[in-house]
Amino acid sequence: MQEQLSQERLCQRIIAETNDAVMFSDREGIIRLWNGGAERMFGYTETEALARSLDLFIPENLRQRHWDGYNRVMESGESRYGIELLSAPALRKDGTRISSEFSMSLVKDAAGRMLGVAAIVRDVTARWQREKELKERIRELEANRQQPAASG
Repeated sequence: MQEQLSQERLCQRIIAETNDAVMFSDREGIIRLWNGGAERMFGYTETEALARSLDLFIPENLRQRHWDGYNRVMESGESRYGIELLSAPALRKDGTRISSEFSMSLVKDAAGRMLGVAAIVRDVTARWQREKELKERIRELEANRQQPAASG
């Protein structure tokens, strides 16, 4: 019993101290777990986030698509994103938009019924911005290369 308790404490510490956002939402999409990484990333404290809908950080123009997929996963118990990394924009409390990537785990009870989804989310905004700037620079260079040289 002591070893199991210490493993449970270890898991709690890992989740609490991870810099990435770690969260769990139930079948209805209500946030039930929100770690310090989620607080720093999204700007909402645990108290502000718990018992709230995932709409808390999902941009309004993406919510219908999100909920269609979320409900499909809750009904089927399957998602290709259990293996693939998912990229999606997200909103911070202050309204700024960030680029995020996340992995998710489908959480089921002993009978195989869906309980909800756990996700580990990383803010990749800085990388996304660097890649965007690099692509723009490449386009500029290619456009300049294709222009005929001025005769003189």
